[in-house]
Amino acid sequence: MTTRLAGRERATRLAEPDTRHRPARRPAGRRRKGMSDRRYAALLMLPAALFLAAFVAWPLIRLVVDSFYEISPISGGPRTFVGFANYAAALGGDTFQDAALRTVAYTLIVVTAEFVLGLATALLFSALGRRSSVFRTIFLYPLMIAPVVAGLLWRFLLIDNSGILNHILFRVGLLDSPTSIGWLSDPDLVLWAVAIPDIWLTTSFMTLVLFAGLQNVPGDILEAARLDGARAWTLLVRIIIPLLRPVIAVALIVRGIDAAKAFDIILIQTGGGPQNASQTLSLLIYQTMIRFGEPGLASAMGTLYLIAMLAVAVVAVWFIWRPGADT
Repeated sequence: MTTRLAGRERATRLAEPDTRHRPARRPAGRRRKGMSDRRYAALLMLPAALFLAAFVAWPLIRLVVDSFYEISPISGGPRTFVGFANYAAALGGDTFQDAALRTVAYTLIVVTAEFVLGLATALLFSALGRRSSVFRTIFLYPLMIAPVVAGLLWRFLLIDNSGILNHILFRVGLLDSPTSIGWLSDPDLVLWAVAIPDIWLTTSFMTLVLFAGLQNVPGDILEAARLDGARAWTLLVRIIIPLLRPVIAVALIVRGIDAAKAFDIILIQTGGGPQNASQTLSLLIYQTMIRFGEPGLASAMGTLYLIAMLAVAVVAVWFIWRPGADT
């Protein structure tokens, strides 16, 4: 009996793997060369961080620093420290204030139109389901056009005397003559006219973002609301839009900042005219720097513009998204 038990113990020891001479396994959080996951991730992000530091952070620092100096437009010219004089000149000037109001008006026109049209189109595509795949592809085509090309295209459509749009309206009997409406020459109308290309160009972006958000709206909630007798408007206002708040916040912030810095489309169409009626802050900063040769004043305007955009973004995130609030 004793011999049989001793044989079983010996067989058990032979069957068990011998781990005495095996090297200890490295911890899961370590790399082969002793690099942790955190350091490895930081190494991967280093090229992007260097790029942002060189082409974003450093120009922003130079912008803020130059705003406190009176700088000669000649390369290597004198620099005179003037403190907040550039900021006082910018804020106290009627040109800056008028350009700021036009920028706000232009942004509201563009973003409001794009949001309404984009949400309506996204709801239509969502209702069509897979049948809308071809239409979604066609609808995204304007997003692939360069803003300069879009500005030139709409300039040919809206330009006075020879504009295609006025001739079409004249042919169908809506205008008495092809020159009845001065889209790009009427100071009261030009801001709306230069907003049309921007709306046409980027409504597809708003549609794409909102359509992606609609795919995450739970269908059972909508079905339960329909069974309870909720109509389409109630579904939209009480369920869909509240559930889309984070998506709406991102879309409005991205498009709002992009519309507020509109430059190339307006420059191609009117150059800020007539009578500065379409001059936005971006155009004013550009003209102050290049045409009038005042880099210090232009830097102060740019810094004020940056602060305003940051404030608007924070307010939009807080009131539209409302992080932490129950949806």
